Amino acid sequence: MNDGGTVTGCVGDGRTLRISPRRPTVAVKVGGVTVGNGAPVVVQSMTNTDTADPEQTIKQVSDLARAGSELVRITVDRDEAAKAVPYIRDTLRARGVTVPLVGDFHYIGHTLLAENPACAEALDKYRINPGNVGFKAKKDKQFSSIIDLALRYGKPVRIGVNWGSLDQELLTHLMDENAKTAAPKDARAVMHEAIVQSALLSAERAEQLGLGADKIIISAKVSSVQDLVSVYTMLARRCSYALHLGLTEAGMGSKGIVASSAAMGILLQQGIGDTIRFSLTPEPGGDRTVEVRAAQELLQTMGLRTFMPIVAACPGCGRTTSTVFQELARDVQTMIREQMPEWKNRYPGVEGLNLAVMGCIVNGPGESKHADIGISLPGTGEMPAAPIFIDGKKAMTLRGANIATEFRAIVEEYIDARYARGAVAGERVKRAAHAEVAE
Repeated sequence: MNDGGTVTGCVGDGRTLRISPRRPTVAVKVGGVTVGNGAPVVVQSMTNTDTADPEQTIKQVSDLARAGSELVRITVDRDEAAKAVPYIRDTLRARGVTVPLVGDFHYIGHTLLAENPACAEALDKYRINPGNVGFKAKKDKQFSSIIDLALRYGKPVRIGVNWGSLDQELLTHLMDENAKTAAPKDARAVMHEAIVQSALLSAERAEQLGLGADKIIISAKVSSVQDLVSVYTMLARRCSYALHLGLTEAGMGSKGIVASSAAMGILLQQGIGDTIRFSLTPEPGGDRTVEVRAAQELLQTMGLRTFMPIVAACPGCGRTTSTVFQELARDVQTMIREQMPEWKNRYPGVEGLNLAVMGCIVNGPGESKHADIGISLPGTGEMPAAPIFIDGKKAMTLRGANIATEFRAIVEEYIDARYARGAVAGERVKRAAHAEVAE
């Protein structure tokens, strides 16, 4: 695992496969979170509540933060929403939720921020879409107004281009210029250039107005995997701004997760991307935190970050007609997800734990030996015994009807024994350091 450098692996012919070193960028501070310049890739999410309903928004922000979202974007689309932002921020902080809040502005952001200074102060970052910040003669005036407010309150800005609301004047101009060339590019290539130029010209204008590069993050979202890779590859070559990755309108369920993972995985492999978001459409009334877990799992499976213990579990086959191992794998994963917010504070380093829940004797013992703690359950026709392996060695064998319950208890005991010592040692080091300073 690696939180910023080069991650290695091997290919079949023995050559080392490497994730490219992270692209050098200017660091941007968003609240207490650093984006870019080698900092760990940041996980972001967005609420889908009406921000003018503060209680629902507070709940969802809290849920997203608890799931591991390190930045949360909220919609600020009208006066009632802008007025609710300070209360939302203050209530979250009073409850111990310190996740930075990003305000999402379209069309009238300049007015909302100017008329609601408490909102402008409460947000940790502003998101501006160059395609709808203003039109014709008003465009520069309204964009400049938001930048002036960002300067006044010391806030960073994300310049977020979206091909669904691309600057049509710029696109038309580039299409006309392309048509005059001896070898015109296809329309898709011109659109890619328009997206990139929209972002870079807006960032350049923001810098002309006094906003430093350390206050600018760029995104250029499209909904096609290949288009996203092309656009961000172009951006990465042509600027050193921190980049936010996201496949817009990715879709529902597995489709959205697969498409987002494919697109962002390619870019992250090339060292491109400083913060990411999975823009998943939830089921009606569904769990918004799924997008947070998906983003974390992408970063963790690529070896870029570590968020929670990994549970290796076999897919099942004709040897595992019982559902016991499936249920146990599910229960252990659920236990980890529910306990991680507390475990992170109580057990430093627990996110690096590896567990295995295997269904039969074929790969079960071997996989369990590779894990910190693993169980190999009996498959179809096997003896009703489940050996437990701890730190690579067989420690015990469970039998009877309570194997699942006993294994979960063993996992919790192992975590407490292994990581609580680290926490106690860490506290001793801190106390010793404080005592030395005091002397």
